[in-house]
Amino acid sequence: MTPGGRLQGRGLLALLGALVAFGPLAIDLYLPALPAIAQGLGADIARVQLSVTVFLAGFCIGMLGYGPVSDHFGRRPVLLGGIALFVGASAVCALAPGVEVLIAARFFQALGGGAASVLARAVARDVYAPTEAIRMLSLMAMVTAVAPLVAPLLGGLALAWQGWRACFGLLVGWGLLCLLVCARHLPETLPPARRGQTRLGAAFGVYGQMLRDPAGLGLVLAGGMSFAAMFAYITAGPFYFIELQGFTPFGYSLLFAANALGIFAANFANSRLVRRVGAPAMIRAGCLLGLAGALPLPFIGAHPAWVMAALFVVVGVTGLLGANCVGLLMQGYGHNAGAAAALFGAGQFGFGMLASWATGHFHEGSGQPMAWVILVASSLSALGFALHRSCHDPRFQPPSAA
Repeated sequence: MTPGGRLQGRGLLALLGALVAFGPLAIDLYLPALPAIAQGLGADIARVQLSVTVFLAGFCIGMLGYGPVSDHFGRRPVLLGGIALFVGASAVCALAPGVEVLIAARFFQALGGGAASVLARAVARDVYAPTEAIRMLSLMAMVTAVAPLVAPLLGGLALAWQGWRACFGLLVGWGLLCLLVCARHLPETLPPARRGQTRLGAAFGVYGQMLRDPAGLGLVLAGGMSFAAMFAYITAGPFYFIELQGFTPFGYSLLFAANALGIFAANFANSRLVRRVGAPAMIRAGCLLGLAGALPLPFIGAHPAWVMAALFVVVGVTGLLGANCVGLLMQGYGHNAGAAAALFGAGQFGFGMLASWATGHFHEGSGQPMAWVILVASSLSALGFALHRSCHDPRFQPPSAA
């Protein structure tokens, strides 16, 4: 299908930001409805929380598949197919008669949504030079930050108006809108000469090469473990604030939106500073700030105001780490940018899945499991950056930071 008119400039930036937002939107929008879903489907809260973990698993699997396939065949057909799968699975979620169907549909919803997230980053790498790509990834993340700002509010309003099924109805509409815009206005960005430079089977082998590379692995850990800390909060936050601290679902939505402001502010700062100080310096700052925010959490669980302040820092630094880590990883593996973006995204959501599982598994009626998982993840994020920097590998150094 021939696009109706190619998007450029701010229009392209807005679309790529909307695509990266598929994951956060599909998770954040229904968070205020988790207790209502458990009640409506007659399931315990741990079973409903599994729908978060399963989504993260599906997102990881999808991204790992889409990256090399798009490097081989091009971005556009893979992207359109993934969004279509997301729309169909979201409709099944809205109509789910039981928690088992909901969990299964969430897996396929995530498989489709992974295409939007990973290929938006690959498209940015296709279109922009390495240093500018990192800046654009930060600007995309600023657009994406609107999702956690708006999604819980929309979810809370939909829950109050039509019940929890309306949350998934909104996701159906979002997916259809993005599918239409991409089909009409987003052309293929990977030139034919850059497609299929390696056999498809060998392209998947690049993942092993990246994971054996300490400099690349360090970037995956630095960005992915920060994301894991955030997902420990995403999984346990509704219980801690709504059930334990007495927040209303709408009040929790406002709190979640405030945390998203931290992500927005961090990405805004990064878009202004990365040309001047370089991506490595921004990653170092993000890791240290995240660790500083996580350290007191296990000891202030009974004081929600202090918990909110610490979580604001922990969640906010994902805005510093995401764009810089994935930008440097795609810089180091320029011929396999789709696979690099996929591995980084899968690392984020894979570590997020483990953090979500650990938080739910050790749930014992307090916020302590959430606090300790966040502290462990933030510590591993800092160790990942230390591993990356110890290699002094010039492939991962953008020209502006030299």
